[in-house]
Amino acid sequence: MNISEKKQLRKAQKALDKQEAQAASRLNRIKPVTNALFNVLFALLSFVCLFPVFYVVMISISSEESIRLNGYALWPEKFSTTAYQFLWNERATISHALLVSIVVTVIGTVLGVLLTTSMGYVLSRRQYRLRGFFNWVVFIPMIFNGGMVANYVVVANLLHLNDTLWCLILPLAVSSFNIIISKTFFRTTIPDSIVESAKIDGATQFTIFRRVVVPISKPVFATIALFLTFGYWNDWFQSSLYVSKSNLLSLQALLNNMMQNLDYIAKNPSAGLSLQQYRNSMPSESVRMAIAVVIVIPIACAYPFFQKYFISGLTVGAVKG
Repeated sequence: MNISEKKQLRKAQKALDKQEAQAASRLNRIKPVTNALFNVLFALLSFVCLFPVFYVVMISISSEESIRLNGYALWPEKFSTTAYQFLWNERATISHALLVSIVVTVIGTVLGVLLTTSMGYVLSRRQYRLRGFFNWVVFIPMIFNGGMVANYVVVANLLHLNDTLWCLILPLAVSSFNIIISKTFFRTTIPDSIVESAKIDGATQFTIFRRVVVPISKPVFATIALFLTFGYWNDWFQSSLYVSKSNLLSLQALLNNMMQNLDYIAKNPSAGLSLQQYRNSMPSESVRMAIAVVIVIPIACAYPFFQKYFISGLTVGAVKG
């Protein structure tokens, strides 16, 4: 084959590649009408997500008189910051509950990520002899569970964790769903050749996991951390089961107690007023919404730190164009 024939062959190959790229572009191109429909759909979904937040904020800055006369309204007749002033006056109780929530969320997330990802990595290795048995051990609780009574007996009677921070942390640290997510990620992303190469170099399994697997597995770590953070931050049920001391109540448990019985804070007045005066001065409806706003703000601020890796974790295994 002479030089001119080689040039013609390269030109033909380039023309063919260009045609294939144009065909793929036409197939992947979104029509203007479809693009407009998608924009409308996303706008509606955004509205559905943001409207409740706006509604709660407006109720929290509504006066009690306006709520009594007109009920909940998108734009109250009279604005008031009484609810937030009340929370500020109760900052000792609120801040302590907030501190409990933060401590439980941070410790639980770190511990849960370590346990979940390590279990998922072990179950993803085909060389592990007990992999089949432990796969069933992890899978069965997704279908059947022991129930609330069995959980209470184990946590309170056998482990004696009631009225401690550990009763808020350990029951939520590991879930079968998160383990399966981790296992699937490690199985599809970490090739056996990398692990075998590290073994040949003399690395132990712990060293392989710490130095080889962890640096290239940030998406699954962020995804599990996000799930655990939301779970711990929004949990109040564990407190209702295992906690009887008021100084161990989380912020969510405090909100739940207030919604069920508004006398919870009234029974612990800090302003030096009589009980009846305190009850009369306490905003009932707006303060519930104000606490909901206080609860949402920290977790909303935490989400952007996970978003990049969370999206990467969702797209792992997607077919590339």
